[in-house]
Amino acid sequence: MEKKIIVGSEEWCAFPGLGIPAIKARVDSGAKTSSLHAYNLHTFNRDGAPWVSFEAHPLQNMRRPQVRCEARVLDKRRVRSSSGDQEKRHVIRTAISIGGSVWDIEVTLTNRDSMGYRMLLGRQAMLGRMLVDPAQSFCLGEIPASQLEEFYRDEHHITGAGLRIGLLASNPELYSNRRIMEAGFERGHRMTFLSLHQCYMKLDSAEPEVHYRDGRILNNLDAVIPRIRPSQTFYGCALTRHFESIGVYTLNSSAAISQSRDKLFSLQLLQQNELKIPLSGFANSPIDTGELIAMVGGAPLIVKLLEGTQGRGVVLAETPKAAESVVNAFKSLKVNLLVQEFIREAQGRDLRLFVIDGKVVAAIQREAAPGEFRANIHQGGTASVVKVLPEERKLAIKAARVLGLQVAGVDIIRSNKGPLLLEVNSSPGLEGIESATHKDVAGAMIAGIERALKWHSNSTQADTDSK
Repeated sequence: MEKKIIVGSEEWCAFPGLGIPAIKARVDSGAKTSSLHAYNLHTFNRDGAPWVSFEAHPLQNMRRPQVRCEARVLDKRRVRSSSGDQEKRHVIRTAISIGGSVWDIEVTLTNRDSMGYRMLLGRQAMLGRMLVDPAQSFCLGEIPASQLEEFYRDEHHITGAGLRIGLLASNPELYSNRRIMEAGFERGHRMTFLSLHQCYMKLDSAEPEVHYRDGRILNNLDAVIPRIRPSQTFYGCALTRHFESIGVYTLNSSAAISQSRDKLFSLQLLQQNELKIPLSGFANSPIDTGELIAMVGGAPLIVKLLEGTQGRGVVLAETPKAAESVVNAFKSLKVNLLVQEFIREAQGRDLRLFVIDGKVVAAIQREAAPGEFRANIHQGGTASVVKVLPEERKLAIKAARVLGLQVAGVDIIRSNKGPLLLEVNSSPGLEGIESATHKDVAGAMIAGIERALKWHSNSTQADTDSK
């Protein structure tokens, strides 16, 4: 018969499979379920099974160290806390080490920052193995601060020694953001979703930092993927620039994002580099409206707000009178706009080429919905696989390079004059192109970071070393 361990009301334990070498647990035979402090939880699939990635602060009342863990999800259950509140939690099964013994237990994951202990050991985990003396503490011995410091000296000892990658965006539920997070997890990296609104900066020549609202300092990230909405370009680029200043690699640089978001500036850069664009015109004064319309060949023509995206702020003016009215109406609102020739022969179709690291990794043709001239997926357009011509491929690759973008969605329209560049997007959506082509575009983005940082997984490194 196995000898039972005598434990007190609090004991040190470890979770070797999670990379947690020491955590103080509250031993509570009144609680059925064990629970572990976890935040920044993200679920993903690995080999067809559900997994969860999370981070933990294993030491009480401390924000450091941060340990990132991964585990297979056993279940998701509704658990009632000691305060009577119910919460649906992920359940994992992992090995616990305590008093020299190791066995598997079920643990629920929840944020225990406000609790006295970052770990609660319930009676389900103790059955047949432990006896509790509630009047005692640390029957199995204390761990001195010096030893804890040694345990957590290097946070990279944790399970899954991939890159620390932050996704800087606004909505974690968007398809593109979910796919990027999943792709990073699947390739073994430590992914963190960073809400743009919850990041703030410390400007200090000696010790600049990026902070997160939950108390984290984000300087230890290896890379950041900026996915910034047009309305948040100023603050998003400021944050991206600050990450760059502290040595964090950004998949698209702040300068590249800024100039790609300025439609007029980006068109000027493209034409300076002899890339073909639709005939376009820009003016500030309403007095020049007539000249502006004539400059691009008259109606029908396209009127574009410089700040628009996803087809918003784009109007087709079919007659000279309509063109003049639309241009002057926009100008009366004191907004900047472009007028552009209408490519009738395109028949509401354009191409979206997804460029990563100077290569076209996927391409689709987008076709406008009936009665619509904009082919954007967000405007009801449909996507289909298309074979792009060498000239179109070269045009897209050069456009991304001219604007300095590592990742770009390049929109091209086929005209009687050959392919013309419509726009270059620094945060291209993934849903339409992945659904149509069945290609892992999100994975290709993560691979781009791996190449830039010269990172190899253990298996890849082993293959390289053996050659």
